[in-house]
Amino acid sequence: MAVCRLVTALLGTWTLLATAAAAAQPAPQKVLHVAPHADLKTLDPVSASIVITRMHGLMIYETLFAWDEHLQPKPEMLESFSTSPDGLSWTFTLRPGLRFHDGQPVTTRDVIASLHRWMARDTIGGKLGEYTAGMEATDARTFVLKLKRPMALVPFALGSAVGQIPAIMREADALTPPTTQVTTTIGSGPFRFNRDEWRSGAKVIYDRNPDYVPRAEPPSGLAGGRVVKVDRVEWDIMPDPATAAAALQTGEIDIWEQPSQDLIPTLRAGKGIKVESYANLANQVMLRPNSLYPPFDNPKARLALAYATDQAEFLAAGFGDETWWKHCDSYFVCGSPNGTTAGAEGYAKPDLARARRLLAESGYKGEKVVLTTSNDLPAIGRMAEVAADELKKVGLNVDLQYSDWGTVTTRQMNRNPPDQGGWNLFVTYASGATMQSPLTNIGTNMACEKAWAGWPCDAEAERLRGAVVDAPNDAARMAATEALHRRLAEMQPYRVLGQFDQPYARRDNVKGVLAAPVMVFWNVEKN
Repeated sequence: MAVCRLVTALLGTWTLLATAAAAAQPAPQKVLHVAPHADLKTLDPVSASIVITRMHGLMIYETLFAWDEHLQPKPEMLESFSTSPDGLSWTFTLRPGLRFHDGQPVTTRDVIASLHRWMARDTIGGKLGEYTAGMEATDARTFVLKLKRPMALVPFALGSAVGQIPAIMREADALTPPTTQVTTTIGSGPFRFNRDEWRSGAKVIYDRNPDYVPRAEPPSGLAGGRVVKVDRVEWDIMPDPATAAAALQTGEIDIWEQPSQDLIPTLRAGKGIKVESYANLANQVMLRPNSLYPPFDNPKARLALAYATDQAEFLAAGFGDETWWKHCDSYFVCGSPNGTTAGAEGYAKPDLARARRLLAESGYKGEKVVLTTSNDLPAIGRMAEVAADELKKVGLNVDLQYSDWGTVTTRQMNRNPPDQGGWNLFVTYASGATMQSPLTNIGTNMACEKAWAGWPCDAEAERLRGAVVDAPNDAARMAATEALHRRLAEMQPYRVLGQFDQPYARRDNVKGVLAAPVMVFWNVEKN
C-alpha cells in the first residue's frame, strides 16, 4: 500500500511539473507572410513617394488624421480639433499616451517639426505650406496651425495617404533636411520595424508594438482602431511571379499583394485561395517625361507623347484581359468625383503624323532619349517595351535601360542630364486615391523644383490648382477642376495611359484586409 501511495504521489508530482513546464513555454508566434510588389530600399516615407515605402511608413508611423474607406479624413493621433470662425486658426490636441517605439512621448514639438519637413516635400503638403502662416505649440499635447487664408481641406491634407505621407517622427529625425533620407525607423505606430532581421532583397520584418493603444472606433480604410491581430508580419521578397504563385498555393505565403494578371485564373482555380480587391478606385498608368531637359522641356514634345501612344497597347501588354483595364484620358481618374476629360478629347486615338510634326516643331533632331525601367514589376517592364516601340515609330531615338526597381526609383529623383545618370522617360502607375484629386495627384503638380520627379513647370497650371483649393463650394471646385484639366491636357506633365484594377490574392484562412489606398496589415487575422 505504501508503495502504491508513493507511486501515485510521484505521478501526481510529475503531472504538475509537466503542466507547469508547458505553461512556461511561450505560445507560438502568429506570423503573417506577405509577398509585396517590390523590395523595400527607402525607409523614409517623407523623402520618397514610392508605394512600398508608403506601405512601410504606415506600418510604423502615424498621422494626425487618416482617410477612411471613402477617402474622408478622420482623427487618428488627435483627441480633438477645432477651427476659428474666420477659418484662419486650427487647434489640435493629441491623444494622451502616444509614445514612440523608444518610449519617448509624442509631443507637439515632434509634430510641428514633422509637418514642416513634409510640407517641403509633398504635393498636398506643399499646397498646405503655401497657406500656412505658422505653427505654435500651446503645450506638449496642443498646437495651433495659423493660415494666411482659409483652407477647408486642412484635415484632408493632414490625413494624406498618398505621395509623401505626413508621418509624425521624433523631432530629432524630423529636423533632417527634407532632401536627406531619414534612416532611423522610430515611429509610434502599431508595428515596429525589425532592423536586426531585415535582409535587403529577401525579407522585411515588422513586430507587433505591444505598447500601442488603438483608437476605440472600428477600422475603416486607414482610419479608426488599428488593432493588430498577429504577432509579426514578414514581407518575403519574391520578384518572380511564378515563385510567388507557387508559394501562395503551398501556403508558404499568406498574401500576394499584387499578383500578375496573367496568373489570376490559375490562382482562382487553386484550392484555398481567394482573389479580391482592396481599392475602391482603379490605378492610373502614366508615361512620365523629364521636363528639365530636351526634348521634353518643350510642351510640344510632351504633347507629341499623347498623339504617339495607344492606351490599349500599353494596358493589354501590362494587364492582359480587358476585364482588368479601361481607356481613360482623365488626369483625375475616370469614376472618381473629379474624373473630367475636359480638353483631352482629341487623344483617344493615336495620330502619328501629328506627333512627328510636334516633335519637329519642338526642335528635336534625333538625340538619344533614355527610357528607364525594370522587370521587377513585370507589367511596368512590358509597358516600357511598348513605349519604346511606339515612340520609335514617330522618330524618337529611344534607349531602353533596365535595372532593378529600387534603382529605377532612386534614379527618378536624379536631376542630372540623362547622359550623367539622369533620364528622359519612365512608365509607372499610381493608386486611384493618389491621382483622383488635384491636391494629391503627384504628376499634375507643375510647381517646378517643388514638383515630383520630372519637375514640370507651369505657373498657369499652378494658379488653376490654387483655384481648386480656394473654391468655396463643390460646384465651384468642380468648375475650377475642369479649367485646370484643360490646361494640363495642353501642357501634358505626363501622358495618361489609362487605368486598371489590381486585385490581391490570399489564403482562405486569412481575413480582415481593409479597403485602403495601400495594403495595411492591422485588422488582418490568420487562423
